[in-house]
Amino acid sequence: MTVQDIRTFNRFYTNVIGALDYGRHLYAPYTLTESRVLYELAHAPRTDAADLRGELSLDAGYLSRILNKFERDGLVERATSDTDPRRRRVTLTTRGRETADLLEERARETVAALLDTVAPADRPRLAEAMGTIRSLLSDGRAARPEDVVLRDPAPGDLGWIVQRNAALYAAEYGWNADYEGLVARIVADFAEDHDPHLERVWIAETGGGRPVGCVMCVRDEAPATARLRLLLVEPDARGLGIGDRLVEACVDFARGVGYRELVLWTNDVLAAARRIYLRHGFVLVAEKPHRSFGKDLVGQDWRLDLLGVRE
Repeated sequence: MTVQDIRTFNRFYTNVIGALDYGRHLYAPYTLTESRVLYELAHAPRTDAADLRGELSLDAGYLSRILNKFERDGLVERATSDTDPRRRRVTLTTRGRETADLLEERARETVAALLDTVAPADRPRLAEAMGTIRSLLSDGRAARPEDVVLRDPAPGDLGWIVQRNAALYAAEYGWNADYEGLVARIVADFAEDHDPHLERVWIAETGGGRPVGCVMCVRDEAPATARLRLLLVEPDARGLGIGDRLVEACVDFARGVGYRELVLWTNDVLAAARRIYLRHGFVLVAEKPHRSFGKDLVGQDWRLDLLGVRE
C-alpha cells in the first residue's frame, strides 16, 4: 500500500458520505466540523472549550468562532468551569439540544439510505472491513479514557445490552436466565414506547468502535422522577472512568430535562457500581432481602435529589 492508495480511498469515502457537502445533505446551516462540535456537546454535557479543542484537534481561534456562532444562534451557553476558573464550560441550551438531536436524526437517515445500497449478505463483510481499518490505524494500543465516547444506540445496540448483561452477570455472579428475562423486558419496553425528550440510552464505545458500556434513563412511576437502569461496563474496559461518565451523563440529562429526582435499584453484591453512585451523590434509602436470579440477594433503593446543590 502507498500513500496515494490511502489518499485515493479518502477522496472516495468523503464523497460517499457527503462530507464535502454536509449542510446540503442534512438541510442545515452547519458545516461538518460545526455539526461534530454539536455532537460532542450533546454527548458530553460538561465539556470545557479546552476539552473540545483536544478531542477534535481544532485550532483555538477556529473553535472560538464556532462557539461564538452557536451562542448567537442560541445553541450554547458559556460560563466559568466549576472545577477550574481558568477554563470555560460550554453547555447546550434547550434549543441547542433540539438542534443536535435533529442533526443526529438526519445523519442516521442519510447513513441508513447509504446502507440500503449494500446487499444484506455483504453488510457483515463491510462491518468487518471498517473494524479492521480502525483497529490497524489505532496502532494496537490499549484504550485510553479519551478514546471512549458516549453515543446514542445504533441498530443492534439494544440487543447487545441484553446479551452482555445476561452474559456478564452469569459469569461474575452466577445469575440465571431470570435476569436476562428482566433485562429483555426493560429494553423491549424502551424500544417499543419511550419519549426521546425524557428518556435516553447511552452506549460507551472505544476508539476501535466496540461497545464497552451502557446505561439507561427512563421515566419512573413517581411524578417528576427518572430511573437509572442497566449500568454496565465490560471487564476489560474498567478503570477508564466509563462508569462515572455514564452515570454523570444520566444525572445531567435527568436534571436538564426537569426531573426532580433520580432513583435506582441495585443489589449489595454490586460493590463497584455502588461506589460510583456514592461518588455522584446518591443516597441509600432502603434495603430488602430477596430471592432472585437464582441467588439470595439484598436489594437496595438509591435516590439522588436533582434540585440540590451540585458539588
